[in-house]
Amino acid sequence: MTLTVAQLSESELLARIFPRLHAGSSMLLGPGDDAAIIAAPDGRTVISIDTQVQDKDFRLLWPNGTSSSGFDVGWKAAAQNLSDINAMGAVATAMVISLTLPGMTPVAWVEELAEGLSAATVALGAPQCSMAGGDLSGGSELVITVAVTGSLEGLAPVLRSGAQVGDRIAVCGNMGFSAAGWALHESSILPSEHTPAMAGAAALFARPEPPLSAGPAAARSGATAMMDISDGLLRDATRIAKASGVDLDLDGTVLRQMAQRLEECAVVLGTEPLSWVLTGGEDHGLLSTFPAGATLPEGFVGIGSVVSMSAAGPAVSIDGQYFKSAEDGALGWDHFAV
Repeated sequence: MTLTVAQLSESELLARIFPRLHAGSSMLLGPGDDAAIIAAPDGRTVISIDTQVQDKDFRLLWPNGTSSSGFDVGWKAAAQNLSDINAMGAVATAMVISLTLPGMTPVAWVEELAEGLSAATVALGAPQCSMAGGDLSGGSELVITVAVTGSLEGLAPVLRSGAQVGDRIAVCGNMGFSAAGWALHESSILPSEHTPAMAGAAALFARPEPPLSAGPAAARSGATAMMDISDGLLRDATRIAKASGVDLDLDGTVLRQMAQRLEECAVVLGTEPLSWVLTGGEDHGLLSTFPAGATLPEGFVGIGSVVSMSAAGPAVSIDGQYFKSAEDGALGWDHFAV
């Protein structure tokens, strides 16, 4: 018989979760008191928070028969929050987790979630980040909320608003793979029928791999603007354009080359792979701008340039062709879109 959370007290469930949480070097006082204590030697704290809601951000059972394990959901929860800290040019220091759990949730699933959170934090390159505790509650659906703090470690934060005309635009990380993986999960193609390329995309959707060392490296290299690509390249590039009062012109040739890596998945699903690169989110790579003469840090690929704002701007174009709907949700992810 499967043990569920309804069969345990809160203290009993926490006793199963706490040993599975990673304790990084930043934690001075961990779970057990009313609040944790985290070292902040820089004197400044970067903080971000994200939520995953069952059947909105993930499904326990997908149309293609794939199940979302607790480990996968925990991994993604860690990855998307660590990526936001990375996008500021900072290093993650601590994480707190709030869980809303239906009573019939298997205890093993919750234990796996804690293990996924910890495994992602270490494997993705943030071993100093401590799992400092959190909160438990009951509800009708699974909700996982994670808040992460970070340290700038003496660097200036890299904002969305610093892009300058003449800057070079660059990205780091996977582009379009998570969107391809999502499309495979939503399809009728069974995982047993996946080619290696399809399996790779599906894996990156379940467990994104944000380049956590790239954010601080970009800050040290003089990045003028930066953000996490969570809602799609066009949508997020439009946000930098608006914040900076400029236009971003992207190189279609480079973007099409990136899309070629997704060609096999696109053929099977009968779609255009470039759309995944342009509008797919949740790869959690970085979109950055650098001074024209700057050397791009390792892993970054140039994809265009910052230009003067047009009459229709601030906006994003590809080879001079403008997109007018990138920020209204038509091109990219929107949590409240129908």
